[in-house]
Amino acid sequence: MSNELLSPVEMAEADRLAIAAGPLDGYGLMRRAGEAVAAVVLARYPAASRVHVLCGPGNNGGDGYVVARLLAEAGVNVAVWVSGKPRAGSDAAIVAAECPAKARPLAAFAAEKGSIIVDALYGAGLSKPLSGHDATAIEMAREIDLPVIAVDLPSGVSGASGAILGAAFSAEVTVTFARKKPGHLLLPGRERCAEVVLADIGIGDAVIAQLGVSTFENTPSLWRADFPVPATDAHKYNRGHVGVFSGGPSATGAARLSALAAARAGAGAVTVLSPANAMQANAAHLTSIMLRRTDTVVDLNDFIGERRPSAFVLGPGFGVGERTRDLALAILRAGRHGAAGGIDGLVLDADGITSFRDEPDILFEAAHKPHAPILVVTPHEGEFVRLFPDIAADKNLSKLARARAAAQRANAVVVYKGADTVIAAPNGLAAINNNGAPWLATAGSGDILAGIIAGLVAQGMAVFEAAAAAVWIHAEAGNRFGPGLIAEDLPIAMVPVLRELVAARQAEALA
Repeated sequence: MSNELLSPVEMAEADRLAIAAGPLDGYGLMRRAGEAVAAVVLARYPAASRVHVLCGPGNNGGDGYVVARLLAEAGVNVAVWVSGKPRAGSDAAIVAAECPAKARPLAAFAAEKGSIIVDALYGAGLSKPLSGHDATAIEMAREIDLPVIAVDLPSGVSGASGAILGAAFSAEVTVTFARKKPGHLLLPGRERCAEVVLADIGIGDAVIAQLGVSTFENTPSLWRADFPVPATDAHKYNRGHVGVFSGGPSATGAARLSALAAARAGAGAVTVLSPANAMQANAAHLTSIMLRRTDTVVDLNDFIGERRPSAFVLGPGFGVGERTRDLALAILRAGRHGAAGGIDGLVLDADGITSFRDEPDILFEAAHKPHAPILVVTPHEGEFVRLFPDIAADKNLSKLARARAAAQRANAVVVYKGADTVIAAPNGLAAINNNGAPWLATAGSGDILAGIIAGLVAQGMAVFEAAAAAVWIHAEAGNRFGPGLIAEDLPIAMVPVLRELVAARQAEALA
């Protein structure tokens, strides 16, 4: 698997383990990294009048010295600018001594139109804001609009969080090594990285496996092995049953979107659980989706006992208040699959989240009970603040760290939505999504996502994997549809995405 995301600390440990295992030493790894960057520069910018290589005092700068040497040997006009000398005897000092280009102080940096910049100042390990001559160089590059090729990460972008530390380069291409870092995917850093090229420099999969990585880029390889494919003798009830709660007569559309998404995701049966006064409105719009009057917890328990649903969606268009809380808590008391009731998961979205803003601990305590169905909460930024105000207020935490902290507190899978959606589980496992599209910023899009999650959970997919798969499928469908997308388009836009996933799953089974 190559979708692991390494923190700067994990990347440093990967370097150490790779050097200990051989055959490459630190000098060898540095040369391989520089070769990868130089190859990108030569392939993509053959017409550049000059290449300015900016080198920091550490290993990132060492990579830059290798780049400068290789470009000079290829006949490129190279200038090297340094923010500090490498430590004597270090690998960076060795490659600096091998570089034929004269090193000049970054304080004197000057560039011209038609040239490009190779940013090898600091990379992923930066922990303090950039200022002084570093910031001046960044501003100069911006003012004359010079292309920047970043080594590992654009200097000024935190590899751990994607935060901008003071000032930061905006790269056209970022070349990173072995594995991506969270800062390549989390905003605003992701925008500064632009295209990310992942280069193999000799740190093998066996080394990465020793790290026990728990953060991943959300790609199908993370969850495809668990993706549900119906057996030849499948029938609708062994494909899972989803219950989706509807709001009142003027707020039924959101539930129907969730229900349709759950069905499209493969759930064998889906029932809209409607208050009595909205039955007529829902009946007028439903065909393959079933309908059942559900006003009270007693009605809900009757439905659970009679129809044995596998998953629920509560919140879209439902309304905020005590009734919402009562229904959510009743589901969490009903028992997980294998216990009485057999419910695998509750997806709490929108009004379902907001209903617990004043008493979140009641929800969390219920989710921590033995045999409770697994809770999935799907907050956007505002809803996250309502449910986890202290975690949201901690500015020292990245979005990834906030999602992890929330998942642990709530004993829930947290889908922290946004252009860089993070999916986190209570055990610390997390994934960052990278295929989001601006077209998904439309009313009802979140209702669709909640339904996809429930549809996959109902079919027996593990809940973290179901949430991660749903986020990716939802984004991929939106990306492929493109401009003009509205929420009603998403269920049908999912079809080719699902078809490809099933085909890949079947091909893997035959291999």
